[in-house]
Amino acid sequence: MSDTAGHSAAIADFLEMMAAERGAAANTLAAYARDLDQAEAVIGDLLEAERDDLRQLPGHWAKLAPSTVARKVSALRQFYGFAVDERLRADDPSSALPTPRLRRPLPRILSRAQVEALLERAETEAEGETPAKLRMLALLEMLYGSGLRATELVSLPLSAVPRDAPFVTVTGKGGQQRMVPVSTRARDALARWVACRGTEAKGDGSRFLFPSRGKSGHLTRIRLYQLLRELAARAGLPPEKVSPHVLRHAFATHLLEGGADLRVLQTLLGHADIATTQIYTHVDAARLVELVNTRHPLAASKRGT
Repeated sequence: MSDTAGHSAAIADFLEMMAAERGAAANTLAAYARDLDQAEAVIGDLLEAERDDLRQLPGHWAKLAPSTVARKVSALRQFYGFAVDERLRADDPSSALPTPRLRRPLPRILSRAQVEALLERAETEAEGETPAKLRMLALLEMLYGSGLRATELVSLPLSAVPRDAPFVTVTGKGGQQRMVPVSTRARDALARWVACRGTEAKGDGSRFLFPSRGKSGHLTRIRLYQLLRELAARAGLPPEKVSPHVLRHAFATHLLEGGADLRVLQTLLGHADIATTQIYTHVDAARLVELVNTRHPLAASKRGT
């Protein structure tokens, strides 16, 4: 749950609702809190604001990225929807706000050859059985083999390592849990990492699968990002093109190319809305065209003959 200290009572109540009823992630709550606080600093008490007051806000957002403006508008609209539902005010003035038209950016992806280059490099380096290299191999196999988010991966508890069943329970956005399959390759890499994990963890008794050095916490997202870029450079790939999220995109894209069902992919990725998963369909256009041309009932017939 977000820290609601320092906010107006209405904003604090809204954030509490978003956390408790909608399971909003901590980062989302923090962003909405900033957006609402900043809006209130410009136009005063949001519960007292009128449509003309809200029309002042776009001028203060002129230099912001469209995506940031869209988030601010979303925060305000949800706040006023909450205010009306809770009878904190009778009307919703948020219709005075602009409706940003965003073109959703296509995800950056890696080719199968590029992913293979990363894996080959990680496997070669792990042959020495050193903790750091075995950890890197396990991280890479889980990112690409299971499509985990960076936060989901680094925060995995040691108890999540699969024993009999080839699945791991992951806690995703909003505290939602899902079962994610773990490939044979990933299980082997995890087993090798766990076998020497004590050396890397220095016996600190950390409950995390990937503990941080000298602390009871886990490997940070930033460190994971750095490790991947360093591996990419050693594998001869542009480091700026490789990140945990890019590997998650590669997981989704390559599964879809292989014939995975979109609903299955939605479950594996932990997307609440199928529309989020549908962005991956753009990469599969060539396969879909080929499918229509070869599998459609009319494909075998020659028109006009």
